[in-house]
Amino acid sequence: MAASSGYKEYVAGLAAGVATVVTGHPFDTVKVKLQKHNTEVGGIKYRNGLHCAARVLKTEGVRGLYRGATSSFVGVAFESSLLFGIYSQTKQSLQRGLQTDLPQPQVIIPAAAYGGAIISFVLCPSELVKCRMQVQGTDSVVPKSSRYSGPLDCAIKTVKAEGVTGIFRGGFTTLLRESIGNAVFFSTYEYVRHYMHLKLHQNSDSSQCRHLVDIGIGIVTGGLGGVAFWSAVLPLDVAKTIIQTAPDRDAPRNPFRVLSSIYGRAGLGGCYAGFGPTLVRAFPANAVAIVTWELAMKILGIRRD
Repeated sequence: MAASSGYKEYVAGLAAGVATVVTGHPFDTVKVKLQKHNTEVGGIKYRNGLHCAARVLKTEGVRGLYRGATSSFVGVAFESSLLFGIYSQTKQSLQRGLQTDLPQPQVIIPAAAYGGAIISFVLCPSELVKCRMQVQGTDSVVPKSSRYSGPLDCAIKTVKAEGVTGIFRGGFTTLLRESIGNAVFFSTYEYVRHYMHLKLHQNSDSSQCRHLVDIGIGIVTGGLGGVAFWSAVLPLDVAKTIIQTAPDRDAPRNPFRVLSSIYGRAGLGGCYAGFGPTLVRAFPANAVAIVTWELAMKILGIRRD
């Protein structure tokens, strides 16, 4: 990585976040609905992600798949800007004096975990609003009298009912998910990228060919990083969804206690509710994010070694 470029790394991350939401939000809506409905005692149970998506399209149209997207755009765009910016600059600081081109886990893991921990404070309130909006569809067990007219209405009513701390419900679980998940994501991304560059750039003669190779590497590394992220932390994400959408303000907020309860009711499958649509979303959404991030860095003049 070149010397620190200040705000440019955050701008590149912002572009990656916008691309992620456009690509991945419908899959995320299906995931949240599966996590909410298929782990509860009452209400409709979806057979799988396709069954859930088909019902949403039939009863609510495409708009239903983008329910909660407004808060997601704000949260994910800002979060992505912070994550990629903090990761890039922290990594630069930690690897000073290291004379090697090989990925260094002692640099990558703390930089990624630190970035993940910081963005959890942004993600938690935006995801609480997003999740509460997403579970309000026609199949929802949420009473109509308790539903929200939009993201702002959801945020205001949450603060009125639960105080300012209510908007940060699930904060510890979000912090765990983001710290662990991003350490896994960036480790996968950096290692796969390094070895793909070694193999593929040797056979790339022209600059145009190298450009296409870089895009291909971005797709593979981003996609695999996303799959690794969610494979590692999906149970924490299930717990977060349950904690943030629970109607009872006194409901348990310890993710391990919540997961133990889910395991008792729905087994291991309950702890991995939404795994299918999550993985289907993970590859394209993160591939688009990485390709957009790397392209934005090139346009802004940030060299990526």
